[in-house]
Formats: sequence, C-alpha cells, structure tokens
Amino acid sequence: ASAAGADFAGFVFYPPSPRHVEYAQAASLTARLRGRCRVVALFVDATDAEIAAGIEAGSPDFLQLHGQETPGRIAAIRNRFGIPLIKAIPIADINDLALATAYEQVSDMLLFDAKAPAGASRPGGHGAAFDWQVLQGRTFSRPWLLSGGLTAENVARAIRACDAPGVDCSSGVESAPGIKEPNLIRAFTEAARTAELAGALA
Repeated sequence: ASAAGADFAGFVFYPPSPRHVEYAQAASLTARLRGRCRVVALFVDATDAEIAAGIEAGSPDFLQLHGQETPGRIAAIRNRFGIPLIKAIPIADINDLALATAYEQVSDMLLFDAKAPAGASRPGGHGAAFDWQVLQGRTFSRPWLLSGGLTAENVARAIRACDAPGVDCSSGVESAPGIKEPNLIRAFTEAARTAELAGALA
C-alpha cells in the first residue's frame, strides 16, 4: 500500500475476519511502514485489553472502530488511549446518516461504509456499496472517508458522486478474501488520485 502511494495502511485485529492480523505480524509490518504512511489499527467491539495489545504491537497513528461501539464507548477509548479515532458509520440509506451527528462529537474522523448484509458475521469487507449520492452536499464537523464496495473501476465515479475527500478500500484490492494484490492496490490508488486531482481542477 505504501509503495503504491496510499496515505494509510490498515491492520485488522478481529479474529472472525479473513483479514485478521496477529500481533507479532503487525509489529513486523508496521515497523517497515513507519514514516511512509499512517498506520490504522481496526477493532470491532474490542475490550480495552485487546485495544492495548493492538497498540503495543502496531503503534498506530489512528484507531478505527468498526463495531456497535456507542458514542460513550468511543469517548472512553479516545480518552484512555489518546490516539485519534476513526468511527465507521454503516449506511443503507439516507436515514442512517443521522448516526453521524452523535459520533462526530467524539471521533476525529468518520468513515461511511455500506451496512453489512443481514446475517453477516462481520461488519465490513463484503464488497457491497451504498448509494454514494446520499452524501452529496453533506457537511460534517470532522473529516470523513468513503468506503464500501470501492474498486479501481468505480472509485472515480464514487468520488464525483459525493465529493468524498478520501476513500478506503479492502476487498476491492484483493485477489481472494484477505489476500491483497499489489497491482490492484496500485490501480486503485492511481484512480483515486486522478479523480482527486480532476476534482481540484474542476
């Protein structure tokens, strides 16, 4: 990801996910990334002990919380660990944007992702998208990222649809669940950068 020019590299600390990373592996990988891009540690409804272990292993620049954490829980984690927080907001339709109001008061950044299908065993990484236009013209008191079903083929269209200031991708740059493909990462990053530049010049 860093070689392709990505600003962030994420590490998933959630055993049910095919993208789960063991602490020892995270420590080795993040040491090589330091200074090249910002490291994000992703947790899902984690305990303080689990978060502390992930922080010790990866020394992340950001924590991304992708579960059912309440605003109060978000505030408690932020206060305890002192690391900037990204809160994922699951979106199915425009009504779900109301969640952002509560979370933007206690988070440093928001990430709008497609709501997981019914019966799914994990909250993200399904390759599903939502109607990006529900974000068009919306303003928030925190920076935000767009996620959910993004690929090199559709990321430019997604950015144009809602003027997303940043994007996040997981399954869209994989050759199989949990297996990142360098060529897909490079293509995605280039497509996103091109769309960003086009928007700045428009």
